[in-house]
Amino acid sequence: MRILLISTAFNGLTQRFFTELSDAGYKVSVELHHGINEKLVAGVKLFKPDLIICPYLTRHISAEIYNNYPCIIVHPGIKGDRSASSLDWAIQNDLSEWGVTLLQANEEMDAGDIWSSKTFPMRLATKSSLYNREVTETAIKCLWEVLTFFASPDFIPEPLDYNNPNVSGRFQPFMKQVDREINWDTQTTDEIIRHILAADGSPGVLDEIYSKPVYLYNVHKEHKLTGGKPGDIIAIANQAICRATIDGAVWIGHLKPKLANGVAGIKLPATRVLAGLLPKDVDDIAIDYTKEGKQLPCQEIWYLQEDHIAYLYFDVHNGALNTQQCQLLLKVYKHVATLSVKAIVLLGGENYWSNGIHLNTIEAAENPANESWLNINAINDIVQQLLATNDKLTISAMAGNAGAGGVMLALGADVVFARQGVVLNPHYKSMGGLYGSEYWTYCLPKRIGHKKALELTEQCLPISANVALQIGLIDKVLDTEHHLFYSQVKHLARTLISDHGALLQMLNNKSEKRAADELNQPLSLYRMAELKNMYANFYGCDKYHKARQRFVFKIACNETPDNIAIHRRKNSLVTCD
Repeated sequence: MRILLISTAFNGLTQRFFTELSDAGYKVSVELHHGINEKLVAGVKLFKPDLIICPYLTRHISAEIYNNYPCIIVHPGIKGDRSASSLDWAIQNDLSEWGVTLLQANEEMDAGDIWSSKTFPMRLATKSSLYNREVTETAIKCLWEVLTFFASPDFIPEPLDYNNPNVSGRFQPFMKQVDREINWDTQTTDEIIRHILAADGSPGVLDEIYSKPVYLYNVHKEHKLTGGKPGDIIAIANQAICRATIDGAVWIGHLKPKLANGVAGIKLPATRVLAGLLPKDVDDIAIDYTKEGKQLPCQEIWYLQEDHIAYLYFDVHNGALNTQQCQLLLKVYKHVATLSVKAIVLLGGENYWSNGIHLNTIEAAENPANESWLNINAINDIVQQLLATNDKLTISAMAGNAGAGGVMLALGADVVFARQGVVLNPHYKSMGGLYGSEYWTYCLPKRIGHKKALELTEQCLPISANVALQIGLIDKVLDTEHHLFYSQVKHLARTLISDHGALLQMLNNKSEKRAADELNQPLSLYRMAELKNMYANFYGCDKYHKARQRFVFKIACNETPDNIAIHRRKNSLVTCD
């Protein structure tokens, strides 16, 4: 069966559909809908799909497509909900339950016959977190129901009927900034938090700080600090700002300036965007990273100790690690390595394991090539330290998706676990032909062999946790539910260190293997060879810089890359130079 995915972008949900369907043996291809109907129709005719599924659309599908092919739209809303801001309204209105509906495309947006609809309990979280977790998992359940119904000649989808008491959704307008606006003098802390959560990661809540128009992101509730006029900045820490509310305070980790011409700038840590505007007497709270636990809500890196195991968290915004974050993570890791623990578990964050270097801070740097060089070397230092840890068992446990250098960072550990449903992108080349580093030329072939390593890094396709397990990239796939995943990680870590003799043998074997590998080819040579290629990427041509700019500013190249559009495949990737 041939299934075409039509999507505005090859985002996380589209990648999850791609991997799920590919793993199940369906012939899957992708067309990105950039608004050029003639090109989209031509792509559909070229592939001749049996079924079209649209996981993520911000544009309408033309009648020329849905009248000639069965076309299913994935809508992040309950039955009857019709809105481009569906999840935004659900978060901002503090609903306890929301859902996903898969419906047939027709002339009215989100008004087609319903093939499947399921609900989920709402969690106080960002829109992107809910989308990547609850919406995605619920959409996958609906997908398999739709495929079952599609194979049944007797199935008739349910017409949308607002007189049906089971249809509780309604048409909702597109949420504008006036709907998201925060009134610091009247709104409570919880109301402000919901407004920012509903706009994170897009489009952010437009506000003004020191007469500077900015979009707000990455909010956390403060539990102790009080005082100050509502809206005032009363403290800073970890590049985040703490703003007073009428009944408490909130931390805001990231801002995006609204520029004079009306366009948005680059999303960056809050204090960086406000550089030169912050009062000199604002309280700068220092975090003692040698202390166990999370001292502030805005803290991104911390560790916990339990049962002779250290759990190291690096829950950074959107999973990207800038130079300073890499250096801090290395510092905390080195401290943890001095503790009397038998294992170190790297947990990353709940929503993302890691996506490697931080393209936004690189783009905003005075010299992006130099910052790229500093960032890649800083993350390399972490992997090097991880590979050099011979006296403790190291475990990477990926609860969230990982990409590029984030995948390679995880492979530096002795054992790698992943949550069921995690999508991995173990490649770099789609970012303007980037070669990549993080010792991938050592770690990746060691796990899956040189042939498979070349295939993964050249094809530039996402893979599921199940496929990663099959090819030996990871060691175990754990439960889909996050709370069960973390419980399983702790149980497995305790089991691995419980037999002292077996643990010693494991550590001895690791040390001997590392010594043998070092004799064969020192790690320094792997790093040197990788960085030689990276130097050419950063300083030798502009492909990487152009690709990074398109990524940061969300500029579509109006082409579907050949690696995901198998019906358009040629001999090389579309790089949108």
